[in-house]
Amino acid sequence: MDEQERHAAGMSVRRAVLGDAHVDRAQAKRTELTNEFQDLITRYAWGEIWTRPGLPRHTRSLMTICMMVALNREEELKLHLRAAANNGVSRDEIKEALLQTAIYCGVPAANSAFALAQQVFAQVDAGKA
Repeated sequence: MDEQERHAAGMSVRRAVLGDAHVDRAQAKRTELTNEFQDLITRYAWGEIWTRPGLPRHTRSLMTICMMVALNREEELKLHLRAAANNGVSRDEIKEALLQTAIYCGVPAANSAFALAQQVFAQVDAGKA
């Protein structure tokens, strides 16, 4: 697969996982400064890793949520909490993943993640996400 094909595959997966609205907003914010970064994440995060056949998107989604808790990446955690439903992840599965992070990432990290999840789910339920 060449770089152009990888970008196209990545954009397809990125849209499927994150939703068109999010990707369109990210694309609209592209600047001379961020153009290459956007291309990089589309080709490599989405086109190289998320397209691999070794794990289903469902599993990748849960893993990503846990890693965002471990790394304390609040904005990315919110993004992937919203996106998880696109990959067939239930809220009960997210709850279990966050409980797992309490043991391996620490209770304060999980506490923050549960608070963010409640905010995100409330926004989704209200049609604001």
